[in-house]
Amino acid sequence: MNQETARTGFGETLLEMQALRVEALGADGNPFRIVNDIDINLRRGEVLGLIGESGAGKSTIGLASMCFARPGCRITGGRILFAGTDLRQQDEDDVRQIRGVRASYIAQSAAAAFNPAKRLNDQVTEAAVRHSVMSHSSATKRAEELYARLDLPDPARIGRRYPHQVSGGQLQRVMSAMAMTCGPDLLVLDEPTTALDVTTQIEVLATVRDLIRNNNTAALYITHDLAVVAQVADRIMVLRYGDLIEQGDTAKILHDPDEPYTKELISARTEDINTKIFTGMPENPVLAIREVTATYDGEVDVLKDVGVEIGRGETVAIVGESGSGKSTLARVVTGLLPPRKGHVEFDGQKLSLALRERNKEELRKIQMIYQMPDVAINPRQRVSEIIGRPLTFYFGLTGKEREERIFALLEEIDLDREFADRFPGQLSGGQKQRVCIARALAADPELIICDEVTSALDQVVAAGILKLLDRLQQEKGLAYMFITHDLGIVRNIADRTVVMYQGEVVEQGTTEQIFTPPQKEAYTRKLIASTPEMRTDWLDEVLRERGDLFDIDAAAHT
Repeated sequence: MNQETARTGFGETLLEMQALRVEALGADGNPFRIVNDIDINLRRGEVLGLIGESGAGKSTIGLASMCFARPGCRITGGRILFAGTDLRQQDEDDVRQIRGVRASYIAQSAAAAFNPAKRLNDQVTEAAVRHSVMSHSSATKRAEELYARLDLPDPARIGRRYPHQVSGGQLQRVMSAMAMTCGPDLLVLDEPTTALDVTTQIEVLATVRDLIRNNNTAALYITHDLAVVAQVADRIMVLRYGDLIEQGDTAKILHDPDEPYTKELISARTEDINTKIFTGMPENPVLAIREVTATYDGEVDVLKDVGVEIGRGETVAIVGESGSGKSTLARVVTGLLPPRKGHVEFDGQKLSLALRERNKEELRKIQMIYQMPDVAINPRQRVSEIIGRPLTFYFGLTGKEREERIFALLEEIDLDREFADRFPGQLSGGQKQRVCIARALAADPELIICDEVTSALDQVVAAGILKLLDRLQQEKGLAYMFITHDLGIVRNIADRTVVMYQGEVVEQGTTEQIFTPPQKEAYTRKLIASTPEMRTDWLDEVLRERGDLFDIDAAAHT
């Protein structure tokens, strides 16, 4: 870290992993190694960042720190010492007393971590109450305090909602509160800001960092976002295919790496693929959203008179903070949420408002890649079934012809054909997202709605996906509605950018216009100024200089 934030006075060792080995069961029934003899020494108050591309073993190591392995995987070697106790030698009941209380996990996919049938507060307070850490009323009060610190709206009442009644970014923050309720000694943060917009990300990063420091908590921070890990990690380990590639102080790894692979990871983040020259608004848009107003409960409008046009072969980015209406707009376009007012046109023709009223050809032309692959694909279906279904539904492909098309789609998304026989549970988060992309491509659409399509991917794979989308667009004239909170991607891929706030379009124009200072709208300035930079002093600098620009309550960080 920089001189101001550098910390060297860490406490005693809390977690020590010696020669950790983890195996998974392959599609052929034979085990294969996914973590190879990894050593970790983590002290109280220290944050160790684990980075590497999808399938590197980052999440597997994080789960193994609590002596847990996903179904189909098992820990086959090494020692896992937690506060001096080897967890591999303990009874499972004893280990369960540690998980969720002394060691907590913040998962990559919040939607998959919550029970949709239970209110948020019941799930956030469950571990504290069940393990007699505190009473139900005390746990609820603690949860509300954390909701406020994590900048969630209406902290006193948001816990009464069900998971589907909050946005993806809000649900991610609720999960962070759930992990922190018991004041754990160890936090395993697996992409905790993946679903967050840049303005909210500042709040969460600052809160997480302060909680770690103030409570002398040790943390494993798993991420593919190098700018984010620069703000919180004291040391970084670079992993690939379960092997340790390089490790060292954060500043050294980010600015002076030794290994070629580490250099590739860092360069992938800044690579620019946007070579298109935007010439103006589309004369005959393939998609036109006309004065759309929409609501979920019939009372509060989530979208308010929204108008957006997308031309054939054009990429339009929809940006804004969590809860601004970005994903809701996508639901209106796909027919999942009929608008209260206004309509959607495709190739100049009005689309039926509801999905069930659209014909097969209308359905085929508009496809969507969802934000959370864990809840977007059936865990009981093999990859071949997931990708193959639209091939049969839209084109009637069967047998060998269908199989060869599946293999071709897997190749397009950089997965070997052997993945066709795997189940989603045997894939990493990034691999599952790529399967979702292949499923959308299988319909041969004219418009693809990309809802945080690269949020689960590491820098190298994300760059490859963006290149793939760019190539497909040039070859087929595809239009993209690109919903994202990653403004770096917006600058990289979008022709035009639409900025949304609280359900309204506050500004739209060419991407160059939106990003060239001075920005016309104050909210747009706030968004752009909140984009993390890959230097270790960025977060401290932003927190010092935020003032009126960020309008963040200073009490949230005391």
